[in-house]
Amino acid sequence: MRSSFFLFAIVVLFSCNRTNRADKVYVNGNIWTGDSSNPSATTIAIKGDKIIYVGNDPSKVSGGEVIDLKGKMMVPGFTDNHTHFLSAGYGLSSVHLKDAMTKAAFIQRISDFCKSHPGNSWIKEGGWDNENWGGELPSKEWIDSVTGDHPIFISRYDGHMAFANSKAMELAGVNANTVSPDGGVVVKNAKGELTGCFKDQAMSLIDKVIPEPTEAELEEYYKAASQHAFERGVTHVNDMGSYGGWIDLATYRRVAEKNKSMIRMYAFMPLSTWSKLDSFVQKNGRGDDMLKWGGLKGYVDGSLGSTTAWFHLPYLDDPTSTGLTITDTTDLKTWVKGADKAGLHVAVHAIGDRANDFILSVYEDADKSNGSRDRRFRVEHAQHVRLESIENFAKQHVIASMHPYHLVDDGIWAYKRLDEKRLRGTYAFREMMNKGVAVTFGSDWPVAPVDALFGIYAAVTRQTGDGKNPGGWYPDQKISVDEALTSYTANNAYASFMEGKLGVLKAGYYADFAVLDQDLHKIDPVKIKEVKVVLTVLNGEEVYKRN
Repeated sequence: MRSSFFLFAIVVLFSCNRTNRADKVYVNGNIWTGDSSNPSATTIAIKGDKIIYVGNDPSKVSGGEVIDLKGKMMVPGFTDNHTHFLSAGYGLSSVHLKDAMTKAAFIQRISDFCKSHPGNSWIKEGGWDNENWGGELPSKEWIDSVTGDHPIFISRYDGHMAFANSKAMELAGVNANTVSPDGGVVVKNAKGELTGCFKDQAMSLIDKVIPEPTEAELEEYYKAASQHAFERGVTHVNDMGSYGGWIDLATYRRVAEKNKSMIRMYAFMPLSTWSKLDSFVQKNGRGDDMLKWGGLKGYVDGSLGSTTAWFHLPYLDDPTSTGLTITDTTDLKTWVKGADKAGLHVAVHAIGDRANDFILSVYEDADKSNGSRDRRFRVEHAQHVRLESIENFAKQHVIASMHPYHLVDDGIWAYKRLDEKRLRGTYAFREMMNKGVAVTFGSDWPVAPVDALFGIYAAVTRQTGDGKNPGGWYPDQKISVDEALTSYTANNAYASFMEGKLGVLKAGYYADFAVLDQDLHKIDPVKIKEVKVVLTVLNGEEVYKRN
């Protein structure tokens, strides 16, 4: 009996030692875990792609490489809840116009880029902001003489308006007689002449003649975007598509099959193709924890900057307009209900207050028609919301998928378009959280940088890019550093149906984390945007290390 007891004890001890043997042990850290039951730690151990220990006693694990964090702050790997990943990857090597602060600088940047890239290739992205030089929209006459043989179709930074030169419009067969399509605007001057600006659905008039990138080019965009994200501590993205969704997904699947280094990805398809996705899921499943699909992205309206966001009341600077709907509202209702009935995950873009109220009513109707279940409807942006409508977000358990860095830009000029009452419901983080709404954060990259630290800075300080709001733009809507971190980690995992796997540093979760060069809790919040990521780990492997 006694020998049997000792044998049992040895087996138990051996089993425990095997369980706690690690491949890597990170020690002397300042670890923010996101786990309410164990909020901070100094040691984290990983084996394979999973965390096996988080705590303060390194002796509880053995073996493996020991890495000294030297007191640096560690956080769960960031999730960006809304990207256009491949177009962002392309944009990294295209002309950069976001900080072109004058008309002259805008023209010069385009001229210099065209001269340094000879040929007749299309030039896209750009990210220009006409508010930088007072609000005047660009006109083709500004750039026709400096673009050479290049057709140009460069996006405003919000992605809801783009600007073409005459070459691009000629190739597209667009002329002064071209009529604005439903859900879009072909901008013309007082003489009825084309300016080159196209809003929302009108952008398709030019897009249709732009050649699709090759598979090799798409994979290069993916590689560039992934590395850029890793350098910013982002290990997981929700991708809303750049090339119609299906081309994007095919790219990600090819990359996965080639065993190339992948960022963790949740890919969304266009809502209008919900039936196709339903069939695809029935045949192929929903992917795995590295690449999954099953989500759909739709649109109600446009953007505030392009004056196409849909409001109950007119714009202050355009009293004839309340914005527009990009998608026919009857179609949108049908698609949401059909997709939801099929068990697919629905996320819909809504910026204006009327757009938010509309999609909430559609979600409520789908819930009543299709029965109660854990559907996690999302509103992408939830940007300008009537304060009384926040109750409906909470009551309906709708996720507010928000993008805090946008306020750094919009807060400079939003007063031109909206009255005080509507502005008070703009990026209402605090009010959303107080009401119990699940708030998640991201960038809408390339609209804003895929940098969670920039987003945390924006949510915590609410400072605008012009420096005119040092105490914060509508400061009552500020949130804490911990709340912002949670929105970029655990809340995003929930919004991606990945809770219990991501977003928290806890035994059994994937070993995805980032190490920062400063403690976000100890520095002046205005310095958060200056914090750098020094190490990014995905599935236990170092995918970025700063020299």
